[in-house]
Amino acid sequence: MVAVTTKSKPLRMIDLILSKRAGHEHTAAEIDFLIAGIMDGSIPDYQLASWLMAVCWRSMTLEETALLTDAMRNSGQVLDLSAIGPVIGDKHSTGGVGDKTTLVFVPLLAAAGIPMAKLSGRGLGHTGGTIDKLEAIPGFQVDISIDQFIKQVKEIGMAIGGQTAELAPADGKIYALRDVTGTVESIPLICASVMSKKLAAGANFIILDVKCGRGAFMETEEKAIELAQAMSSVGRLLKRPVTAVVTDMEQPLGRAVGHTVEVIEAIETLKGNGPDDLTELCLELGSLALVHAGKAKDQKQARVALQALIDSGEALKSFGVLIRAQGGDDKVLTDYSIMPTAKHTKPYMVPGSGKQWLEHLDGKKVAEACKLMGAGRTKKGDPVNMAVGVVLNIKTGDSTEGGATAAVIHYDTEEQFSAAASKLAEAFTFSNSFVEKPKLIKASV
Repeated sequence: MVAVTTKSKPLRMIDLILSKRAGHEHTAAEIDFLIAGIMDGSIPDYQLASWLMAVCWRSMTLEETALLTDAMRNSGQVLDLSAIGPVIGDKHSTGGVGDKTTLVFVPLLAAAGIPMAKLSGRGLGHTGGTIDKLEAIPGFQVDISIDQFIKQVKEIGMAIGGQTAELAPADGKIYALRDVTGTVESIPLICASVMSKKLAAGANFIILDVKCGRGAFMETEEKAIELAQAMSSVGRLLKRPVTAVVTDMEQPLGRAVGHTVEVIEAIETLKGNGPDDLTELCLELGSLALVHAGKAKDQKQARVALQALIDSGEALKSFGVLIRAQGGDDKVLTDYSIMPTAKHTKPYMVPGSGKQWLEHLDGKKVAEACKLMGAGRTKKGDPVNMAVGVVLNIKTGDSTEGGATAAVIHYDTEEQFSAAASKLAEAFTFSNSFVEKPKLIKASV
């Protein structure tokens, strides 16, 4: 490995490993050396893996994390969207079951006059990806070039594209190693990964939705708040305003889990018929954005304005504009049958008899039920079945009766139904006593 010489002594990767293992703080020169070595291949995987583990054990300061984020951002192309307007928005979710917020949020905010430049990912494991869901819409093109992405934001005020290797490529190299070395859970590394891509995409105002619970990557509220605070602080240090909210993902967001069924639910939300929790989240995130952009004096006024866009049909019309711009068939707004549709539907019934309350709904197990039918991936590149899914009739705190429908399973084969129903039996926990409904918004940072 070639060493980089400074005024004092040449930098070596072994010195960075030993320094971090001892709990010392890296300098800007050391971080730049690290990223340069990752990009030119001079730092071997075994040394990078050792450094990643040292970071997991010893962590990083916010200043270090900001330096790492900035270096990762500058490892590839950085989009300049400043000519579009003074405020360019982006929204990121840390991922969760049934999280179709982007499909509602982007056209809603664009209708409110805030340009939205959104790069999204595909699903892996038990959480679904925005890009996969959009591909359920016939013709919708997610693999658009950077030039087209920028042009589209300029012309119609929004674009949703797939993540590209041209932006923050150092993150892709680091994440591939984190995924196989047990170093994914580090807060500084998660923060740098998310923020480097967001900053490289050119937005100057970022809304973060940090999920916590069984259906999320961060299972505890405390860890989710820690991550939200870290990303907000790093954004501030790098002069990019970040607003973060921590939201519940113990159970799925909304009622639909799957690809086609989630697109349907997003469209129904834009029509004003969406589930309470999804609607609430979009209005909460959207009102924060409108206040920041100076388009409303406070969140109350902002929520009224956003609700008016939904009630008037302007938000739905905005989604149609986005679909057409990216080659999709906007007839999907009125005819859901043009999307991939499961061959059969069958209810999953509430067990027992008499009045009951849903005490707990395990979001991860609902996602696993869908994955057993082919809706999820085990590894990158696996095909997904967009037609299958689960639509919930009840959520935590709802009352029901034994023998009532707890969920509707959308399936192609009886084997799929049996597998999904068996997993759903593990997801639902009922009580004979009253159960309070959980709070959706846990914290704001």
